[in-house]
Amino acid sequence: MDSTLFTQYLIAGIVIGIIYALMAIGITFIYSIMKMINWSMGEYYMMGSYLQYFLVVYVLGARLWFLGIPLSMAVVFFIGMIVQRYLLRPMYVGEMERKDEYATVITIACMVLFRNLAIFLVGPNQFAPPDYAAPTYIGPLPVSGNRFVALIGTIVILAFFYLIVKKTWVGRALRGSSQNRVGIQTAGINILRVDQIAFGVGVSLAAAAGALLAPIFLVWPENGAVATMKGFEIIVIGGLGSIPGSLVAGLLLGIVESLGSVFISPSFKDVYGFILVLVILVIRPTGLFGERQRVA
Repeated sequence: MDSTLFTQYLIAGIVIGIIYALMAIGITFIYSIMKMINWSMGEYYMMGSYLQYFLVVYVLGARLWFLGIPLSMAVVFFIGMIVQRYLLRPMYVGEMERKDEYATVITIACMVLFRNLAIFLVGPNQFAPPDYAAPTYIGPLPVSGNRFVALIGTIVILAFFYLIVKKTWVGRALRGSSQNRVGIQTAGINILRVDQIAFGVGVSLAAAAGALLAPIFLVWPENGAVATMKGFEIIVIGGLGSIPGSLVAGLLLGIVESLGSVFISPSFKDVYGFILVLVILVIRPTGLFGERQRVA
């Protein structure tokens, strides 16, 4: 393989890895605030892809596709807030002992509900939004136009997410909640409202990934299953609760899958991620950026 082709596949891996990281950051962001795993994350990805498809095809048109991304995120944000308010908040306001088991049951039930609701409403068929952009070039190397605009969109969303978390009052409340849920309440912060916002933000990131990848991986009721698998692979590799770890692990997973498809076989693309997970767990069981929990 010559250097040009190698570089092309390397860039393709980086592009898809950054987009994978959106899903993983949503998962780990919710965990860092609420201390729970959202197993229905893929269904919010699916919602984002469907919303983007219907907005582009029936409302906005292909030329205004970029407006569908924030609109899809906003709709899923409010859906997430409703789910958190009425289904997940009870585990924080009662005397429930096994909060993790409750969250697992509820989020898996939401996964089944949303997936079957999509099948009921629009059927099991696959849909393909129109292409967002023509093929472009990064230097001398050709890149799919859809993947390129998805990369740019992901970078913009991650930059906006960073600014909110680091530069706003809401971001400080979210960071404080991730460090000490009890202590932040002494400063007058409504932790239940923080949880609601955190869950909405996390699922809206998954919706953004679904909207950006809709023309690449198509739209159908079960398209979130693969995205969820990639997201959990990334948080295991990067370390549960580490947002920088999710970004680095997403890039690493994308590169491994892309180069593995070239040097070995594209038929085993999804296997390479599991192999990487096993290797990382053997070397560092807490993930690349995970911290060991101190036990008294």
